[in-house]
Amino acid sequence: MTVMSYLGAIGAAQREAMESDDRVVIIGEDVEANVYGTTGAGKSRQDKGDFLQMFGANRIRNTPISEEVIVGAAIGAAMTGLRPIVDLSYSSFLYMAMDQFVNQAAKNRYMFGGQASLPVVFRSAMFYGLNTGAHHSDRPYPMFMNVPGLKIVVPATPYDAKGLLRTAVDSEDPVLTFEACMLWGSKGEVPEEEYRIPFGQAKIARAGDDVTVVAISSAVPEALAAAEAFAEEGLSVEVIDPRTLVPFDAETVVSSVQRTGRLVVADPAHRTCSAAAEISAIVAEEAFASLRAPIVRVTTPDTQIPFSPALEKQLYPSRAGIADAVRRVVGFAPADDAARERLASR
Repeated sequence: MTVMSYLGAIGAAQREAMESDDRVVIIGEDVEANVYGTTGAGKSRQDKGDFLQMFGANRIRNTPISEEVIVGAAIGAAMTGLRPIVDLSYSSFLYMAMDQFVNQAAKNRYMFGGQASLPVVFRSAMFYGLNTGAHHSDRPYPMFMNVPGLKIVVPATPYDAKGLLRTAVDSEDPVLTFEACMLWGSKGEVPEEEYRIPFGQAKIARAGDDVTVVAISSAVPEALAAAEAFAEEGLSVEVIDPRTLVPFDAETVVSSVQRTGRLVVADPAHRTCSAAAEISAIVAEEAFASLRAPIVRVTTPDTQIPFSPALEKQLYPSRAGIADAVRRVVGFAPADDAARERLASR
């Protein structure tokens, strides 16, 4: 095992994939320059251009700043023998290529009667919580969950970021990975050897008996911090990270709720038609008799994202917000201001 950052894990996964299969190519905006640090062979963002030197200009290709062109070209490349990894930078930019995603990437394997496969990975970064304004702060994975034919990946740790990306490159279907930029600098242990994490296999990030918290993306560390604080009060909180939303591991979540009888879902996306809404519906259908309290969702309100740091900070699921939801489903007394400040400082 080696300690690696989330961003470094993505770079390592891409390097391994390119070394093991010469059909793997990386295309996107400024990938030759290693702007975000995922196309450099070293561990530093100052290691500019390493992938370009290692694999050459035929496999590391800058593209025009046109998402529709980038996605369309990647789909064609995938259907004719390559395995592209597409760096689309901000996830909000995916909207410019919606027709390519929805009518081409998602449907072509079906439309061609299974004669063509779509082994393409679309990476995008969610820059929410970083004061980038309404045009650059979206978390659009729930929209794409509604498109049959697309696989949706939301890694929350360096270990998962690397293992899930390796699985994504191997997939014969189009995969969209959504990375929370606030997690890029987080570090964790990652195996030095190659490994893969199967899609549709949730991770129990913390075992517990009294309440289940399903947390997505950047909500995972917030939920773990809340769970640790509750342990000091004698409350056992189970935290589940689904890791992939399509396919979704309903069995692990339902089994947990059947034991705990309570569910909180923490999802950084907007509340309406969110992943949290779908997960809540699944549990309501399959484990209703086990519920001892109403399901509670902790999400971002249905509002545009303000540029103001002070305003934006209040919108997303936080450890304090998750803790309040847990208290609500368990029946604990509401936390006072001092307790909230202690939790926020963890």
